Amino acid sequence: MWFDTWADLGRILFVGVAAYAVLVLVIRLSGKRTLSQLNAFDFIVTVALGSTLATILLSSDVSWTEGAFALILLAGLQFVLAWISSRVPAFRTVITARPAVVLWRGELRHDALRRNRLAESEVYQAVRSSGAGDLSSVAAVVLETNGRLSVISAQNLGDGSALEDLA
Repeated sequence: MWFDTWADLGRILFVGVAAYAVLVLVIRLSGKRTLSQLNAFDFIVTVALGSTLATILLSSDVSWTEGAFALILLAGLQFVLAWISSRVPAFRTVITARPAVVLWRGELRHDALRRNRLAESEVYQAVRSSGAGDLSSVAAVVLETNGRLSVISAQNLGDGSALEDLA
């Protein structure tokens, strides 16, 4: 169908503006972490917020109030998880992945690559993207909890204190 009624378009317009305003307010009140994607749970919240907004806009079965409550609930749950995980280390280890060193002092760590289902070519790409052309100039490549690869050059390793949380 190309067009049903003007009333449907009007509903999308008015409910959409109101739902978007609630989403912006929820994000501002819940803090920067809500959309940070620091780990899998942060990513899930980001996707869920978008999906919920789309449902509010396009489904006449969902009222604006129900949708606003769902947005607030998602941000609230993410806030609670982040709060608990920042204060209870044991809880954090259960809900978040640990970073993994996949290259150390120019040598690939094949066991870490296999365990994290990462290809050598992905590490090479990250090294190239960092501006390095030689693995021997790289001190470490770390697969972070959010799935990104951090490249630390041998020149910038310093005392290695940023790697202390890695085994």
